[in-house]
Amino acid sequence: MSESFRQLLRALPDFPEVLPDFDPDAAPTDPAELFRQWLGEALAAGVPQPNACSLATADELGRPSSRMLILKDVDADGWHFATSRKSRKGRELAANPHAALNFFWQQQGRQVRAAGDVMELSAAASEADWHARPGADGSENPDWQLYALRPREIEFWQARHDRRHLRHRYGPESFS
Repeated sequence: MSESFRQLLRALPDFPEVLPDFDPDAAPTDPAELFRQWLGEALAAGVPQPNACSLATADELGRPSSRMLILKDVDADGWHFATSRKSRKGRELAANPHAALNFFWQQQGRQVRAAGDVMELSAAASEADWHARPGADGSENPDWQLYALRPREIEFWQARHDRRHLRHRYGPESFS
């Protein structure tokens, strides 16, 4: 049974026939600019929810967990996301304020990974985010927290059919 499952997994298609080009040498020096460009291209290609990403956190003992969420913004403070402080991810971030985000746009054979320290944004920003959520009813949620991941590294990954995938990494020197 496991061999047939393995064969099933190996036979699944990887990426669409046509993939976008990417020249790392022509990439902007600001990784946020490249991210906005790739997000715009994902939107134009009809990728559903290109702002959805996996957030990976770890508890105080380093045990990892991940889940999907929505990117709220990218600005000088970092890459914004929100959750309840009482949620598992909220508790993990309180104990271990480091995380990674991963975006995957299969239709384009692209991934973007950002990893770094996480900081809480202001109570006013968190309240504004709570009220801007779809279905907001005017109620308050003092446990709602807007966070910013301040990247130490960001990697852009472009699939290629020859399996010589392209990686373009921005390190700490890109964020000073």
